[in-house]
Parts: sequence; C-alpha cells; structure tokens
Amino acid sequence: MIRHRPNGSGHPYADDTEQRFPVQPVAGESLRLGVRTSGEVDRVSVELVTTASEPRTELIELSPVRRSSRGQVVDGGHLASAQARLARDQGGWQVSLPASALPPGAALRYRFTAHRGDSTERTRWFETAVAGWEKADDAVIADPTGTVVPGSVSVLRAGDRVTRVRFALPLKPGEHITGFGERFDALDHRGTTLDSMVFEQYKSQGEHRRTYLPMPFAHVVGGDGWGFHVRTSRRVWFDLGASSPDRLWIEAEVDEAVGSPTVSLGIYTGRPHEVLSAFLDEVGRPKELPDWVFRLWASGNEWNTQAEVEKQVALHAEHDIPVGSVVIEAWSDESSFTIFRDAKYTVREDGGPMRLADFTFPAEGAWPDPKGMVDRLHEQGVKLHLWQIPLIKMRPHPTGQAKADAAAAIRENVLIRERTPDGGLRPYRNRGWWFPLGLMPDLTDERAADWWTDKRRYLVEELGIDGFKTDGGEHAWGEDLVYLDGESGASGNNTFPVAYAAAYGRLLESCGKAPVTFSRAGFTGSQAHGAFWAGDENSTWEAFRWSILAGLSAAASGIVYWGWDIAGFSGDIPDAELYVRAMAASVFVPIMQYHSEFNHHRTPSRDRTPWNIAEVTGDASVIPEVRALVQLRERLVPYIAASARVTLETGKPLMRPLYFEHPDDPQVWEHPVQWMFGDDLLVAPVLEAGVTEWPVYLPAGEWLDVWTGTRFDGGQVVNVQTLRDTVPVFARADAWGELADVFQS
Repeated sequence: MIRHRPNGSGHPYADDTEQRFPVQPVAGESLRLGVRTSGEVDRVSVELVTTASEPRTELIELSPVRRSSRGQVVDGGHLASAQARLARDQGGWQVSLPASALPPGAALRYRFTAHRGDSTERTRWFETAVAGWEKADDAVIADPTGTVVPGSVSVLRAGDRVTRVRFALPLKPGEHITGFGERFDALDHRGTTLDSMVFEQYKSQGEHRRTYLPMPFAHVVGGDGWGFHVRTSRRVWFDLGASSPDRLWIEAEVDEAVGSPTVSLGIYTGRPHEVLSAFLDEVGRPKELPDWVFRLWASGNEWNTQAEVEKQVALHAEHDIPVGSVVIEAWSDESSFTIFRDAKYTVREDGGPMRLADFTFPAEGAWPDPKGMVDRLHEQGVKLHLWQIPLIKMRPHPTGQAKADAAAAIRENVLIRERTPDGGLRPYRNRGWWFPLGLMPDLTDERAADWWTDKRRYLVEELGIDGFKTDGGEHAWGEDLVYLDGESGASGNNTFPVAYAAAYGRLLESCGKAPVTFSRAGFTGSQAHGAFWAGDENSTWEAFRWSILAGLSAAASGIVYWGWDIAGFSGDIPDAELYVRAMAASVFVPIMQYHSEFNHHRTPSRDRTPWNIAEVTGDASVIPEVRALVQLRERLVPYIAASARVTLETGKPLMRPLYFEHPDDPQVWEHPVQWMFGDDLLVAPVLEAGVTEWPVYLPAGEWLDVWTGTRFDGGQVVNVQTLRDTVPVFARADAWGELADVFQS
C-alpha cells in the first residue's frame, strides 16, 4: 500500500506524514510532499510535472522519516492511539521542494511510486496550483468604519480562486488586546500570535495556546477603546503587534472567485461593556438559566452505577455539603449513548426513538431503577445531567441498537460526509483520537439534529433528566468535510459545537425544561446556548491559573455560565492546599463544579470528593473547610442569580475582568487574575502554594474586606493575610449592608 492524502487528517496544528504541506502551496515557500507505505519498500519516488511558462518533469527520490498521524508521532512502534498496532508495518517517506521550484501561478501535477525489488506500486495523479500574494483594493474588506489601514490589504490567489485575505488594523501605544473566546495563557495578547480554531487540546491548554472555544472577536482596551469581530466561521490568524508594534495583522481564510472576495469586519467603539453588548446584539445574547445552576455541581467518571451515584449523594448529605446537580458520565452502553448500561430491550431496527417502556432494568444490573433514582434525587433537591458525545461509536464493530442506529443514520442521510479521492461523498469517520472512526451526525441541520435528539427524548420526558453534558464537540476535522447544506469543513467545523448545544437545548425546551447544556467546545454564537466548562486539565497550580484566565477571557467574549473542574480532574489528586484554595476560588465563579477522570477503579481512588481528598491526603480538615465554602455558596446564590440577570440585560460579564470597570487604569493589567463577581465583589484567588499573604490590587473606590470588615481606599495594592479556605474577597463599601449577612453568618 502507498497512500498520499493532500489534506492529511485535518489536524489544525500538525501535519501528517502522507500529506502535502502546506495543503495550498505558496510561492516563496517550500513545499513538503509525503506518503505512507506498508510492507517492505526499498524506495519511493515522485514524478512531478510543473507547468509555468512551459512544462517541466522531474523524478525526485523521497527520504524515509518517522511517521506521524493526527498530530502524534510513531517512533519505535508506539503511538498513544488506535493506530499503534499498525506502526511496525507502515513507513513514512517525504521530500521537501525548495521555494525556487514553486513559481507563482504554476500548476503542479504529481504521483508517487513505491519500489519493492522489481515491482512497483503507484498512486493516482494529484493536481494543485501554486498561490501567490497580491496587493488588493481596500474594498475587499467590508469595513464601513474605515478602520483598516489603507493599502494593507492583500489576497492569496491560486488560479481563479482567492483562498486568504490579509489586512492590518492600527495599534496604538498602551492598547491591550483581549478576548478571542476562551484563552488559557494570558489576558492581554498584545505581542503574540494566535488563531481561531475549535480544537480538543487534552490538558496544558495554556502551554500549547490552543482552545476548545475560540472566537474571532477582541477588545482593544486603552486609548479610545474599541473592539472588532471578523465575521466568519473559517479560520482566522492574528498577529497582535508581534511583527510590527503598531499593526494588528489579520489573515482570514476565504474561498471566493477572483474579484469578489470580501471579509466582513465588525468594529465597535466605547468602553468594554459597550463593545461586548454591541457584539452580542449581532451574534446572539445568552439565555437566562434557572437559579439552581449556581449551586454545587458534583461528578466523577467512576460514578458509573446507580448504587455509586446514590452513595455519593448520601455522603454529601451526611457531611452537610449541599449539592445542587449531579452529572453522570458513565451511564450509557458507551455505544449508542441513549441506553442505560445493562438495560434489556428489543432492537429497533429502523433506528427510531425508543420509550422508557421499551426497556427493562435487571435488579442485578448497573442501573436497576433509573426512574426511581431520578425521582429520589429530585426529592432531595438535586438535578441530574447525563453525558453525551456527538458520535455513533464504530469501534469495535457495533452490535444491537448501535448497529441499527448506524445503518439508519446512513440510510436517513443525517451524517456529516467527506469527499472521496474520486470526488464522491461518503460518511465522515472521526479522525480524532477519541472514539476514532465514529460516525458524526450533522447537528447543524435541523432535520438531522431532530433525528438525533428524538432518540434521547424519553430521557427527558419520562425519566425527568434536567440537562446534558454536551461533551466532545471538537471532532469535525478537515476542510474536505461536507455538511448537509453543502457547507465545507472549512466553514462548518467551527460552528458544529454551537449547533450541538443548541440542538440539545431545543430538546430540553420542547419537554418543558430549561436549556441547560454543559459544553467545553464552542465558537461565536455559543453565548446563547447553555453553560460551559474549561475542559480537561491536571491538578496543578499552573493549571489552576490557566483555567481562571480561560474563564475571564470567555466572560469578556460573552460567555456567562462558565466553570472549571475544580483543582483539575486528571491524574494524581491535588494536595489538600490546592484543592481547598481552588474550591474557595470557585465559590466566586459562575458554575461551581468538581469532576474526576476514569481511573479503572484502582486504589487509592482519584475521586475529587472532599471526603476522598481528606482520606488520601490524610488531612481531615478538608471536609469542614469545604462544607463552609459550599454553604457560603448557597447563601450567595440569590446575589449570583440577580447579578446574572443584570449581565443578561447590560452585557457586563458576571465574572468580570477588572478592565471592564477600569479600562484606563494600567494597574489592572499587572493583576490579571482578579475579577469582579457581579457589581459588588472583587475576588483575588491565591495561586501559589505555601503562602499566607497575598497581594490584592484595589481599583478606585472604597472597599471592605468581607472576612475582617476592614475598610480600604482604592488605588493601592494591599497585602492580605489569608487562610487556605478564605480567598481574598472585597466588597464595595456601599454594598456591604446587603452582603454582610452572606459572609458573616
């Protein structure tokens, strides 16, 4: 076998051995061509025909290389994915063509040959054009405000198509650039580069500077105060003063005929909350969620039986730690994601929706009485959410209802498709490393989305489920995907997670429930659809800081209902200090929730419950400290709910970076991980181990330490003595009368 895939897997941040890189050759840049082979291969060559002024044919030898796929490297036969088994028998071969071999406007035609002794195997011919950058008229950018720097516009032309547009916006000294959706590494991105692409970065998002929830929207704070939105769902790259300190360069993907490319640019002026409000007027405002979402959310991936869920809820009650919501991740058969594990049923061959009466639940099974469990939780004031994934699992080969669902999805034409080498279409098979080769419903299409969510309707209508954890919205990889409305992956992939949450929200509303979804992926437009959390992360102080920065940047982009896995969810449990510090900070975050990763039920347990942290660390004081913090959160719920309603009316974030209130105060940028929680509380979490004193910047105004009652004038840094269970919090002095009972009960 010899294979060349020009587009590769579609991984946005890594290229595969067997692809063309860059996919769109550009004059003045080198080009790498590669293949993957199986079996014993002596050598690989490429026959390259370049047509510029006149055709030229070359035969070029490729060199063996380590094979990479989907951003992961195969070295010595090991790959942390399903492809590891094939590594020993598959090799990679590549060649790099110099920039001098790629004249602008040239056409390239090439094919590969694998040589095994006297035998050969060839690929088909592949064709592409060499693109070149050209100056363009400023009118290419739809910018009625005239903000684009005159003469800065250029386009990347390949034959009769334009594939990218580049232009500059002015950047003044002292301006800070923030927003861009959920960003983990910093609040102010001036002097850096980034892009807008939905991506599942498993842990260390701040280090890799990748995000589940990007947006091509930003605030420019300082000076006159303004913001911008590149109105596209395609990928956009930003150079935020990195290459030129007085220019903000933007490069956006397009696919337009020569002479017609247009990038629409939204420019908003005013203070940050005015900029954000104008942006939300355009892309959609958040919907109000019920007050109960502000109570503690609890979950663990190993709470995978009814007995374990009921045990954990009982332990919350025993320890007097109020819990408002439970999320069950490992509830389903892990194939259909619609049926409780161990349930007995007759397969519905047409793949249609089933009802509760279609199932029996064995007494000895994992979930002997789901309906009774939900009812009992509701009687205790606990809401229940079920985990979802937008895929039909195809590995191992599906059986039972999952097999019928897969056949029905193909027959009913409800799947995202991908282009075949001959130009046809076939169902897209997930290229990511999580549930590889799964089929993916096109939830951007209302008919397909209804087909998908109707299969889950009985969970809401009959069992009484209160919401869904809409996980894994990042699996649409590659420009060659085709959605049911004809959109390509280039323009559709970023919007998929928005449609995913919206579809489940419609299901819940149609059953008389609030549209409470809990997602980690999103894009522009996600503001209107449910709640979000910051995704997968280790239990480290560094990850603590990254997650809070993510929440602040998401809030600056219009996400209201946001939380994180308190003190991380993956790997070794946090020590008692990190756990309590993180729990204390989360009292003042819109969604307060803890979660833990699956650990194969090994001991010691890695559950992030307070009692497990206390047991494993040997620090019994964790439980009373967390009890006091969660009870404080319960008393804060009315304030949080009232503040959220103000947010929905005004656009001022609930979890509000300090520059929203004080855009002209340079000191707020020296203390980026502080925030206003509503109008009246300033929060400054302790982000280092082993400290008992923490510097807090108090901006203009009069402030009161909620723990001591001490008053301070603003415009100064105060060093606060802080126990590990008392995050530094200050109230506006004129609001203290209404808040005193919350903190001093």
